[in-house]
Amino acid sequence: MATQLLGFWYFLRSSALIGLRELMSRQPLLTVFAVTMLLLAAPTSALLVLDDRTWRDVAIWAKPLKFMLSTAAFAATTAWFVGLLPKSARATPAVRGLAWVVVITSTFEVGYISLQAALGQGSHHNVGDPLHAALFGLMALAAVALTATQVVLAGLIWRHNSERTSVYVQSVIVGLVLTFALATASGFLLGGQQPPAGTGLPIVGWHINQADARPAHFLGVHGHQLLPMAGWLLQRSGTTQAGRWLAAFTLIYVLGWGVLMQIALR
Repeated sequence: MATQLLGFWYFLRSSALIGLRELMSRQPLLTVFAVTMLLLAAPTSALLVLDDRTWRDVAIWAKPLKFMLSTAAFAATTAWFVGLLPKSARATPAVRGLAWVVVITSTFEVGYISLQAALGQGSHHNVGDPLHAALFGLMALAAVALTATQVVLAGLIWRHNSERTSVYVQSVIVGLVLTFALATASGFLLGGQQPPAGTGLPIVGWHINQADARPAHFLGVHGHQLLPMAGWLLQRSGTTQAGRWLAAFTLIYVLGWGVLMQIALR
């Protein structure tokens, strides 16, 4: 049993190292940033256990931890899809610019949320004075700029990738565009509508029996991961109807997001 566990550990470690090297070859800045966020998540997890303060009945370090993990996934996903560009296109000002936008906007959001947690205060919907109202507004602008990088990347892939007719590449492009469209629309609703207080569902904290825009926002933000995953599986299946299945999955995805938005608006 011990030998099997050790073998499994070596497999996971070697797979992680291979994946990390591949990400570094695709977009090093975003990869380093993603790793940094994951490293910061470790002490934040400790604070989540050791610090018993709450904000609106939720552990005060829960939001910083979720944002660190989310931005790490966002940056790593973006770095991975940069790899769909030819090597000559990966070092262009457009790619470097979108990478820096991801890093700067995410750093601002995670930094402000963490600072507010350390002070025992909320970050979102904390508009009791001009300073905090302005910072909350800047967070909204940062979020829009962050997701807008995905549209830029989609355009670059469409322009430079010679396999853009493949189902997988098409799913990536659609996923990137929908991430901007759906996350921005649900983000504006979330910015104007404070979620209910309390812990809600485990881990995510959502409230499914009350008006809560976070489930819809989750589908929006992670569209660039879930849709390409579906496209990859469809392409691997070898079915001749992969394009139609991708279109159907995309339609269901958008409709599901719409239903969650309607629930949030009730």
